[in-house]
Amino acid sequence: MSRRVVRQSKFRHVFGQAAKADQAYEDIRVSKVTWDSSFCAVNPKFLAIIVEAGGGGAFIVLPLAKTGRVDKNYPLVTGHTAPVLDIDWCPHNDNVIASASDDTTIMVWQIPDYTPMRNITEPIITLEGHSKRVGILSWHPTARNVLLSAGGDNMIIIWNVGTGEVLLSLDDMHPDVIHSVCWNSNGSLLATTCKDKTLRIIDPRKGQVVAERFAAHEGMRPMRAVFTRQGHIFTTGFTRMSQRELGLWDPNNFEEPVALQEMDTSNGVLLPFYDPDSSIVYLCGKGDSSIRYFEITDEPPFVHYLNTFSSKEPQRGMGFMPKRGLDVSKCEIARFYKLHERKCEPIIMTVPRKSDLFQDDLYPDTPGPEPALEADEWLSGQDADPVLISLRDGYVPPKHRELRVTKRNILDVRPPSVPRRSQSSSDAPLSQHTLETLLEEIKALRERVQAQEQRITALENMLCELVDGTD
Repeated sequence: MSRRVVRQSKFRHVFGQAAKADQAYEDIRVSKVTWDSSFCAVNPKFLAIIVEAGGGGAFIVLPLAKTGRVDKNYPLVTGHTAPVLDIDWCPHNDNVIASASDDTTIMVWQIPDYTPMRNITEPIITLEGHSKRVGILSWHPTARNVLLSAGGDNMIIIWNVGTGEVLLSLDDMHPDVIHSVCWNSNGSLLATTCKDKTLRIIDPRKGQVVAERFAAHEGMRPMRAVFTRQGHIFTTGFTRMSQRELGLWDPNNFEEPVALQEMDTSNGVLLPFYDPDSSIVYLCGKGDSSIRYFEITDEPPFVHYLNTFSSKEPQRGMGFMPKRGLDVSKCEIARFYKLHERKCEPIIMTVPRKSDLFQDDLYPDTPGPEPALEADEWLSGQDADPVLISLRDGYVPPKHRELRVTKRNILDVRPPSVPRRSQSSSDAPLSQHTLETLLEEIKALRERVQAQEQRITALENMLCELVDGTD
């Protein structure tokens, strides 16, 4: 009998530790989403979860600084007229989130750092272009305000959120429903999976399929695909006998897989969460109660099994924290937010180290919140790698930044037909004293409005108690 050789890896002893109950978010009204995508999104500031809202579309945004039981009257982000199917935080602004809905629209929202008194009902902008429900959203990894959406009309639309314009529309590449879309590290290529069982690599600016592989997994169940740091494609799917399967592919040679492994016979679609810094991929199956993780290397068998985190309760959904939101002092290399029936709990992955010093091998420079390109630069053909930051001193989120939407005017590109009038005294810039006075008045008005909202909420609660007492 041959002895099994266990590959030595610095991540071999990664383990998962579920947070205590008082660190979880409890009593959250979780929606039964029918679209086959993850519906829990997290960033260093907020956790967003799709919730029920009386038949309409809504999601709840919770600050990570506060945990525990969620009040039943906690304000929601609501504006869609049909269920929300996917949500995604902007990687370049932690206060901006996009939502896609069954009502065919995409809405982009500005989330304040403080907890609002009432539901947030007004998005920054509403994007309309799909003819059927929109189930997939993905922000560009390096270009500012570039958002991708994929809908039931088999179309992929790439938007400039800053102007509300369609940058690109890919409407003739997928003959059936799109299951997943993923950008590569610099946003120059897309990897898509489709119900027609084809894995495609797309250059969106050229509008071309540069490589494709039919039946990367032979089963009829949905596939998922993500780019790896080396430029390979990691996929999850099903065999012809409905066994779950994972694969690693080289886009330059799609004839044979780099690696192909059978997993088990469960029915849940495996959602891959890939960390390019450590080259670890975490597999979370819908309905599973475990998270398996593998390290992808250049050595055979290329996809190395590391370990499995198991719990008692199955997961309804999973959110994955960006690397800059982790606690480097505890050697935390991954954090998930596991969605239960009525609560959401963190699952922390750590690498045990005896030293209290910063672990350079665990925390290489990672993509930060600053974009490398503007939308017009990317559209013109420029590519740029993410702007990296160091986590040596921990990550400090930037101050609140507003997303400004501008409508382009065709007259802006034409020369003026008449000479401009001279600047009058009324056009003179405001003095520093006047500006400070205005800012103080605005601050006072904002505080007064918040106080009035608190008073109205208290009166509404008293009225509800009186009504309940008379029934």
